[in-house]
Amino acid sequence: MAHVAVDPLPSMALDARAAYLRILASVFALFSAARLVAYLPTIWAVAISGDSSQHSLWTWLTFVGGNASMALWLWEQNGRCGNRAIVISASNALMCLVIVGVIVWTRL
Repeated sequence: MAHVAVDPLPSMALDARAAYLRILASVFALFSAARLVAYLPTIWAVAISGDSSQHSLWTWLTFVGGNASMALWLWEQNGRCGNRAIVISASNALMCLVIVGVIVWTRL
């Protein structure tokens, strides 16, 4: 029986890709959590001061639409099954919607 040498590169490449995907998932989780927390100072500042003149309602509505449509797109692309990316996108949409609500409230 002849011995066939196996090239270790494909296995190494798969290991490197798996490591890259783990790191990418961690970075995504870190920045997603930071982004969710980063909305809080805006909500707080506008609510306390009652001044939303520096905040564009159109911009925040665009952020709501972008995040909500991304959550829905991910939902459909994932066979209508949930995952962390969907939850994060939906959470970002919700936080942007809260900011929209605070802006509208201060302008009434």
